[in-house]
Amino acid sequence: MFRIAICDDEKIFAEELKKLISACLSEKRIVFEIDIFESGAEFVALGSEVARYTAVFLDINMDGVNGIEAAQKIRAVSREMFIIFVTAYISYSLEGYRLDVVRYLLKGGSNFSAAVQECLDAIIDKLNSVVEKVFDFREGRKKVKLENLLYVESRLHKLEFHVMEDMVKIYTMYGKLDEVEDMLGEGSFIRIQKSYLVNLKYIRNVTGYRVMLSDGLEVAVSRAKYTDVKDKFTQYQGEF
Repeated sequence: MFRIAICDDEKIFAEELKKLISACLSEKRIVFEIDIFESGAEFVALGSEVARYTAVFLDINMDGVNGIEAAQKIRAVSREMFIIFVTAYISYSLEGYRLDVVRYLLKGGSNFSAAVQECLDAIIDKLNSVVEKVFDFREGRKKVKLENLLYVESRLHKLEFHVMEDMVKIYTMYGKLDEVEDMLGEGSFIRIQKSYLVNLKYIRNVTGYRVMLSDGLEVAVSRAKYTDVKDKFTQYQGEF
């Protein structure tokens, strides 16, 4: 579950931000919840419970406990939460670096909507392995944790999703692999040829224009994509 907190004392702005975030995540079929807090004090009063949130959009210029102070208290509880500062003044770069802030979003900026979208995309890329998405399979609607999705194979107009549960299970739906690729973004999944979209987590090796997956399956890599697949697999190994 992608849980988001919006902490802002401007109610109208907070509601608009909630609508914007909801639209972005709904389009990506991500399961989410969004809660609004009207002050920094109200949010940090949750104590250790703040850690249940994946990300928080913090207004810096709040009365009482401001965004900087709230972020300091959050970091005392969680280093994993994604903190996004929302402000009318970009003058806190040092504090943001120290508190490991993901983005600064400028209130009233002409590209605010695009900035929110880009910010969410960046977070999703980092969290791709734990994000849940809802798919309308022929077997029924199902939430799938992307960390458990090994690969998607296209067979004519049918897609086969190979999902690790107690054992590998296959779920099917009609559609185009291009659409699934766009939905999953550029995080942990890579298109190795026209018929396969593979989770980098489950690639054991890339050699001789072939990919070896952790379940033993070998799949040919197109010559046009081989260098990109090899480079991204090498980069992924270096990150984990």
